[in-house]
Amino acid sequence: MAKDKSNYDYTFEPLRNWNYKKIKVDPLTAKENSTLYVSELKSLKKRNQKETGIEFILDENNTYGDFVSLLNDMATAKQEAYALDLEKTGHLFAVTNYIDTDEQANFFGDDTVIIPIDHGSLSYGEYSPNLYEISKQILLNLPKPAYYIVFGFLLFLNISMFSIKENLQMKKNIV
Repeated sequence: MAKDKSNYDYTFEPLRNWNYKKIKVDPLTAKENSTLYVSELKSLKKRNQKETGIEFILDENNTYGDFVSLLNDMATAKQEAYALDLEKTGHLFAVTNYIDTDEQANFFGDDTVIIPIDHGSLSYGEYSPNLYEISKQILLNLPKPAYYIVFGFLLFLNISMFSIKENLQMKKNIV
């Protein structure tokens, strides 16, 4: 990490200076304090403040059971963003996923939002393909013998178009 700074944004470093509430996890007590940790995580999510989080302070006396209990608490509280700082402190950090309510209200509003994606569209989060994409998908899923039938149909269609063209040209010459 010290030599290569190209992946700096994918590390914990940009989040290190946030405002963290520090909770000391005593050895062999994480399971007993699980309800406290879950309530703290839920209140963190409910507050929805920028650049905040909870720092669970672990030391060399904590066990694997303490760590697993904290991970279970993250899952119970539906805390999606957390990081284990193995490089410097060894602490477990739960960080906020800040949601700007003003921006979300203005974007979604009461109108239907349709976002064009190539040739299909995305409406209410569901992608609806157009006729070309549907027919392409059908043709890609056909078994190999069906291609002979499709090719034969197109060949006979081409021949019949030529014969119609010849008949029209002959009628033109007669008149």
